[in-house]
Amino acid sequence: MLEALPLPHPIDSRLGDSTLRRATPNDADDIIALLADDPISAARGDVASEEDRPAYVAGLREILADPSNDLLVAELDGVIVGTLQLTSIPGMARRGARRLLVEAVRVRSDLRSSGIGSGIMRWVSDSAAPALGAAMVQLTSDASRIDAHRFYEHLGYVGSHKGFKFAVPQD
Repeated sequence: MLEALPLPHPIDSRLGDSTLRRATPNDADDIIALLADDPISAARGDVASEEDRPAYVAGLREILADPSNDLLVAELDGVIVGTLQLTSIPGMARRGARRLLVEAVRVRSDLRSSGIGSGIMRWVSDSAAPALGAAMVQLTSDASRIDAHRFYEHLGYVGSHKGFKFAVPQD
């Protein structure tokens, strides 16, 4: 986990105050549900099936055990309504600049446009990145997520690169 992150952190939204905190293994089912709540993730196999739960729990434990990674959740009235993964990446480019990679940002579908996602992402750029010494925050977003692209652009993110992925065949 990323020890330097200033957590827990209050997040203002139109629904009231929520709290951003580090996930625990006990949060696995709620995080799995957030992934399955997203149509693009569901189409990739994140359907919250019980037989996949051990793989998700193992992944969560591995993230939390890694000093360069963290998984966070947003709670509203004691209910987990959002999540994201952060990875701190040292680099050589840009004179050895550190980057903060944001992955798997999810806000419960019925709560989107409530300000929770904006609050989370502002915390990433305003608090998390400086606390970790990151010179840049970067993320990727599926090309079909047009609404998400507008969301990130509204927050000041620039679509400056084209990303590529290669699916490694699994035995």
